[in-house]
Amino acid sequence: MSRNYDDKKYPLQKESYEIIGICMEVHRILGKGFLEIVYKDALEYEFTKKGIPYEREKKYEIEYKDIILPHHFYADFVVYNKIILEVKAQQGIVENHYKWVINYLAASKCKLGLIVNFGEDSLITKRVIL
Repeated sequence: MSRNYDDKKYPLQKESYEIIGICMEVHRILGKGFLEIVYKDALEYEFTKKGIPYEREKKYEIEYKDIILPHHFYADFVVYNKIILEVKAQQGIVENHYKWVINYLAASKCKLGLIVNFGEDSLITKRVIL
């Protein structure tokens, strides 16, 4: 069944559904209770196995006027060179998670961020669109 959403309102839907499906599989197999690093390792395995291009812990520098600021940050994953994937393993998604992803999107020029939380009985996913 083809989904016919406006790509401006819901960008990169095919890719994001594929990523979320992989996250659901990881959650189904591992369940909740592990540290984030365990879920990241499992996601990396799945991305590699399925031939999905990704970068893990991608470094972003922040430009300010004519300099690069000394502090930088790392996105958990950049998938398809277009989607920021932020992995959590805790109770709930909080406002700061959205703020971090918005900053990652601004620095990376990506249009879509996904926050996935493995710390609940069911996988929680949130989209952040710039």
